Amino acid sequence: MKQYEAVIETLEMLGGVATLGELNKEVFKIKDCEWRTKTPFASIRRIVQQTKGIYKIKPGLYGLEKYKKQLEGRGIITETDENKDSAEICKFNHTYYQGVLLIIGKYHNMQTFIPNQDKNKKFYNGQKLQELATLNEQPHYSYPQFIKRSSTIDTIWFNDRNMPDSFFEIEHSTDIQNSLLKFYDLQDFYARMVIVADIKRIYEFEHKMRLHAFKELNAKKRVSFLSYEALIKQYEIELEKQSLDFVL
Repeated sequence: MKQYEAVIETLEMLGGVATLGELNKEVFKIKDCEWRTKTPFASIRRIVQQTKGIYKIKPGLYGLEKYKKQLEGRGIITETDENKDSAEICKFNHTYYQGVLLIIGKYHNMQTFIPNQDKNKKFYNGQKLQELATLNEQPHYSYPQFIKRSSTIDTIWFNDRNMPDSFFEIEHSTDIQNSLLKFYDLQDFYARMVIVADIKRIYEFEHKMRLHAFKELNAKKRVSFLSYEALIKQYEIELEKQSLDFVL
């Protein structure tokens, strides 16, 4: 079996859609294909980008053309300049990147939490986000007003002492300033604060951070910007690690 055929077969087994990280993990289970290369992951990336019948849905997510209508019926829609601000794309992007953050958090041995309103939303593979999260509610890590303030943050990682390790807000088209206001109120906690968005919004992020209201957050570099592409790259690296027999 040729390598591109193994990738297509793996996509078939995964329901016609998969992240590049999942392909990196699952494709080597096909015994009829040999990967005589020192850079198999680079080969898989090239195959999904160049093979007829495979299309890119969003950063790190690929589907089989013959499943496209079926996938679109499930809300898995390719983003274009025309539909990028549509309700369907905004909803799918938000849920997709939340799921990715939950999975990475688990690999980092973190407890993970999402807001109540997002628990029944489905990741691209049909799993509810609550199935990916490890917590049903936030630990009582502080005074009620702080727990309430963080209850709507898109994804939170908690450490093994039940203290917040990282706050993530995913901003596709909504105002970044609203997330920064949450971070401002939670700045006294020793936790990372991250805006996750398209790289095109980094200038907007930098502009908002220079506002007087966020002077303290900016001076102490409390908030970081993480692009979708960088997030997906880290997701792929984490999944690649899972396919190794021994990790340092």
